[in-house]
Amino acid sequence: MKKFNLAMAFAAGAILLSGCKLDKMIKLAQENDLQVDPNPLEVHGGDVPFEMSAVLPPKILPANTSFTLNTVYVYGDQEVSVGSIEFQASDFPNSSTTTSRKSTNFSFPYQEGMNPGTLFVQGVATDTRNGKSKSTERMAVAQGLIMTSGWVKDVALVSYADHGYNDKEELIPTNVNFYFDQGVSNLRTSLTYDGVSNRSKREELSAFIAEKNVTRTVSITGTHSPEGSETINSDLSENRAKEIEKFYRNRMDRYDYKGAADSIDFILKPVIQDWAAFKAALATYDGISADEKKAYNNIINGSGSFVEKEKEMQKLPTYKKVFKDVYPGLRSAKTEVLTVKPKKSNAEIAVLAKAIVDGSADADTLSIEELMFSATLTPSLEEKAAIYKAAADKSGMWQAHNNLAAAHIEMAKRGDASKLDGAATQLEIAMNKMSSAGEVQANMAAVQILQGDYDAAYETLGNVSSSSNDINGRVNAMKGAVEVRMADYDKAKASFASATNNENVMIDRGLAYLLTGDYSMADAEFKQVERADAYYLLAVSAARQNNASGVGSNLKKAVEAEPSYKDMALNDLEFANFADAVNEAVK
Repeated sequence: MKKFNLAMAFAAGAILLSGCKLDKMIKLAQENDLQVDPNPLEVHGGDVPFEMSAVLPPKILPANTSFTLNTVYVYGDQEVSVGSIEFQASDFPNSSTTTSRKSTNFSFPYQEGMNPGTLFVQGVATDTRNGKSKSTERMAVAQGLIMTSGWVKDVALVSYADHGYNDKEELIPTNVNFYFDQGVSNLRTSLTYDGVSNRSKREELSAFIAEKNVTRTVSITGTHSPEGSETINSDLSENRAKEIEKFYRNRMDRYDYKGAADSIDFILKPVIQDWAAFKAALATYDGISADEKKAYNNIINGSGSFVEKEKEMQKLPTYKKVFKDVYPGLRSAKTEVLTVKPKKSNAEIAVLAKAIVDGSADADTLSIEELMFSATLTPSLEEKAAIYKAAADKSGMWQAHNNLAAAHIEMAKRGDASKLDGAATQLEIAMNKMSSAGEVQANMAAVQILQGDYDAAYETLGNVSSSSNDINGRVNAMKGAVEVRMADYDKAKASFASATNNENVMIDRGLAYLLTGDYSMADAEFKQVERADAYYLLAVSAARQNNASGVGSNLKKAVEAEPSYKDMALNDLEFANFADAVNEAVK
């Protein structure tokens, strides 16, 4: 903030419209004090805001007069009228003995070419009875503009919809249950349970083993029914499991598994004196009433050993029916085989996708999930776009249209701005199919940012609804960057707190801190980016902290990385008080 003691001497050419009262006012105007804050002026959010306060000396406001300070910004051969501070004598009844103070906030829109320029103030004394006035000469009160806020970077992050394909190993469960006679672990092939014999189960499992599926585990859970005679043999459940393992290994030998058998992990799970299976079977059994079932559960949940509880159940009137219908299903060895789901290799998928794109293979050669996934296997944006177009043509899915748009956005960021129209078209199609998709909304905002329509982008970003942390992180990064551009620095810092990070985000986050005076936080962000613009902004931060050595060292690195910054630094008012450091850094 700078003070100006206005040497507003009345110019020889000033228009003389009144008598000595106005002459005295003009003479006293030389003692005015003006303060302009900030000084130099700064550009924020496309405007140049500042506060101007004025202190008029005593006796400058006789009755029936006013004194007005008119401000104007002049650049090149153009000027912009900014506004006025007006002192009416009637508003300051004690002005004959005391100073008169007033301050006003001003702002004018920044236009290209306004820097360099000068803010002038001109005083006008007016006799309010007859309207006659007398003016001072214009006086410069602020020179040039600080353009540091213009270092903000566009952040336009793309969001690809999930392709729905899992290229990792997946295991498929195959379940075959065998049943045993009461109290024994040998497998009687003629035994039938629920209409299916053990013989047919053996044939089913034999056929499965013969296919030589890549198998990871074979889990066999042996169980027993709860009647007392079985509990005597605590090995019964384990022996039943072992019986099925023996059969399985025998079949692997028959079908010549060789070394493959060694990689299969057999897991035996004998379940002994456990009521869980019985309770589950009883719950689904419709042969007795709910109250009759409750009687069994009361016994199970009561006190006593496993054997004692089973003996209590034998006293129930429905026991024989339960023994006949429920118990046989508990004498089992339940087998679950986990085999590897057959899949095409990534290389095969990539080759087939290319064939689909060039028309040498039918679109149905790959599933839509495989086709969408194939786009992730190439670094070429052009190839990605071609694959997503094929996927969109094949399925019409919003995900395919969204991802095609995302590829076009990335090509636009790389320098081909013509791709933005195509991206917008694809996003409109996707939005018509799934208007609530966060990926589509976020990508639409990215297009608007790259088109320079920041107001529309900000509105779009505010409407994104997503449960995905990844999408929300990208949205917050874009919001923060737009908020910096809008000079809403506190909101920007809040958005950046949960934003996806990259170098442009760190520059913008650092800028939000720099422009709100939090220099340590700003420096921490800029130091993470080894780039010319980051070095330059570190020099600006150093200047604002009156650190001449920091100005010099960081400007030197900035100019070495980007020689065009030399002239910028020499003319940047951020460094007005550090001429020696700047000259040394850029020489």
